[in-house]
Parts: sequence; C-alpha cells; structure tokens
Amino acid sequence: MLTSLGTYARNYFVLVGLQLTFVYPNLAQVHTIIDGELIGMTKSADPAEVCTFTLVESVPENLTYSPTDPRLMSTYAAHKRLLERAKKSIHLSTFYWSLLGSDTPVSDYSASQGADIFQTLLAVVKAGVVDVKIVQNSTYNDTEKLASAGAQVRTIDFQRLLKSGVMHTKMWIVDDMHAYLGSCNFDWRSYSQIKETGVLIENCPSLVSDAAKIFEVYWYLSDDSRPQIPSQWPANYSTDINATSPQTVYYNQSKGLVYLSSSPPPFCPDGRTKDLDAIVNVIRAANKFIYIAVMDYLPLTIYTRPEKFWPFIDDELRRAAFERHVSVYLMASRWDHTKYEMYPFLRSLNSLKGQMDVQVKLFTVPSTPEEKRIPYARVSHSKYMVTDQHAYIGTSNWSGDYFISTAGVGFVLQEPDDGLQNSNTLREQLTAVFLRDWHSNYTEYVRSN
Repeated sequence: MLTSLGTYARNYFVLVGLQLTFVYPNLAQVHTIIDGELIGMTKSADPAEVCTFTLVESVPENLTYSPTDPRLMSTYAAHKRLLERAKKSIHLSTFYWSLLGSDTPVSDYSASQGADIFQTLLAVVKAGVVDVKIVQNSTYNDTEKLASAGAQVRTIDFQRLLKSGVMHTKMWIVDDMHAYLGSCNFDWRSYSQIKETGVLIENCPSLVSDAAKIFEVYWYLSDDSRPQIPSQWPANYSTDINATSPQTVYYNQSKGLVYLSSSPPPFCPDGRTKDLDAIVNVIRAANKFIYIAVMDYLPLTIYTRPEKFWPFIDDELRRAAFERHVSVYLMASRWDHTKYEMYPFLRSLNSLKGQMDVQVKLFTVPSTPEEKRIPYARVSHSKYMVTDQHAYIGTSNWSGDYFISTAGVGFVLQEPDDGLQNSNTLREQLTAVFLRDWHSNYTEYVRSN
C-alpha cells in the first residue's frame, strides 16, 4: 500500500548525484520475463565494460523539499559533464532550442545555466575537433549560430514524411560512449524553471551505440534528398537489443536488463521495440505497483483532426488494477497550459479508487508573480513510470499522437523487487523520487467535478 511505501521513502535516503555502476559479466545467455511469460534470450555485453547510470532532474527555482528527501544530480550538471567529456562526437536529437535568455520575451537570472550550456557547446564547435551533429524539429536562432560556427544541423520535416507529428526526442550521444535521454529540452527554462527527469549514461558503448542507431534514423530522414521513409530499413539500422532480447547488466551484486524503445512505428527498423509496446510491457509485468509521472495523460489523439479515442494505455492500467490488484498511482501536471480535455479522463480513472487501489493526483509547481511572467514555465514536464519490476524514462507525453506520428525514445530497465531496501538500484531511486513528489505539498487529488 502507498502509506507504508510513502513512510519508507521519506525515511529512505538522501541522493546527491548518486551513481550506479553496472558491470557486465561474461554470461552466455539468460532469459527474461515479460507479461509473466518466458519469452526470449538476453544479450550479453563485453565483460570488460563498466557502465554508470545516474538519475538526474531539474528542480525549478523556489520548489523546495525537506533535507531528508531524495536529491539527484541536476540536469545542468549532467549536460555540462557530457560536453566536457566529448572527445570525438556530440550528436543531439532535439525538439526546439531556446538556451539563451534573449530567446524568450521575458528573461531571468536563472537563464544563466542554459546560456552556459550553449556557450560551452559553441566553444566545442568552434574548436573544430569534435564532430557536432544536430537534428531538430524546426529552425532556431541558437542552431543557426551553431551551424555558422561549423556544426552540422538538419531539420526533420514531419509533414513531408508523415503528414503530422513533430521531432520530440531529447537525447544526447557523446563519443558513442555516453548519453542522456529524458524530458529536458534545449531550453534555459528546462534547467531552472521546469521540473524534468532523465537518465545520464556513461562509459556504456554497447547501449549508447544502440542509441546512436536511433539518431542515425533521424539523420537519414532529415536529408531532404530522401523524400520518404524506407519501406524496409537497411540492415545497419536494425538492433538486437529490445524487449525480447534486452542487454544484461550486473551491478552491486544485482542484475538488470535494459533496452531502448522508439516511436513512431515507421521510425523503428527491424528489432527496435516500439515505445507504446515498451510501456504496455512494463505495465503488464507489474505485480505490486505502477507509479506514473507525466505532464499530459489523455486517451485521445489531440493534435490530429478529427480527434480519436485512443485507450491503449488507459485500458492497460485499468486491467492491471482490476485483474491483478496492482496499485496504480498517476501524477499528471497542472499549469497555465493544462489541456482541459484531460480532466474527465483523470476523474474517470480516479473514480475506481473505491473498488481498487487507483489514485490520481495533480502536481503544481508554485510560482511567484515574477515567475508567472516567464512563458511556458513552472510545470512538471517529467515522463516516467516505475513499478516493482521496471524503471521507464521517456521523452513523450501520454496521448496517442506521441506514439503514432511523433518521434520519441524510452529507456527501459528491468530490476525486479527482491524485497530488500537497496538504494543502489535506479528503480528504487526512481520509486523514492516519485513518492517524494506524491507526498509533497505540491500535489492534490484530482477533484470529482
């Protein structure tokens, strides 16, 4: 139940940029279980490979927690570290760019972190040693400056390729060794005025080289000389790391299984697990609890006309609660730009709490009068799910459009609950972060009307 878990989390530990070291042993093969069935073989990595996974977050100015609450490395520190580690290449998959305070109508002293990231990246480009490639959704002043300095910048045309959708991925790949993926955009507000969650991956060439294949799909499609998506992707874009054959990871006398998912389906070469399938697999594998933090939750397609009912995730959550008695806690976001179509669906889900353990809350980032003047800020923008079996960190909001025609990625790590309080696992950390926010003064239950 949530009460005992919440007490456990509040007395749990304080995380200050805690890092997880994953050591891959030389195993020939192991099996994985998804949706309660033994379905495949996991992929072994180089036994000499040692990875570090670090949960990172952006906490908006003036959003405070108690000293005993979990603390993570800041997204700014993670991105700065990636820039400083780059020796050969930086490949960026981006939605939009607004790193400089001058990019927005209202600037703020907190824009300094975004400006520092931009200036550091610009210096890397000007030095001419590191290959910098950027795929973006549209054209922006920031990337024009980077292109003028020598970066290779391409814009992916979703209208040409799919007639709808956007490039919504937020992913860094450095030297095919290190990476970041999560909810943080290339926006100064994403470091200091918006709540974000992501994962920093270091010294992990087997997984990052797989992430690089996703970037290469974007790079291929952003070439205007290629007018359409291949009906059959070339073999070099395919992967053998997926839901049925995840990468085996060992760390701190524990083990985990990891893979990357992608959307939309036409962007998935052979072997790539689709992002919706990854989310459904994680929900179906849960035995005890499912905790979700996402900005938008709508079982609809909301950016295409006509709008359509899209119940796939919502049905899975209801089925998990009803058939398997899994506790389901959903934390959506409330801010100045909340889509009001979301509320009836949240109320509908929350109405089940009398018959089963389903609860829905709204997270609101507090704002001073000055902070309210900053446009499109002061919101929880995270997109993650954690269960007793998995941690999932994504880049997509949870409505149909994001899985049908919009580019996004997901990081899926299976770490089954062994009944022990092991603060070294990423899944346990993400659980503690969710419960920190769930029990905070910034949430309230969705109202019945």
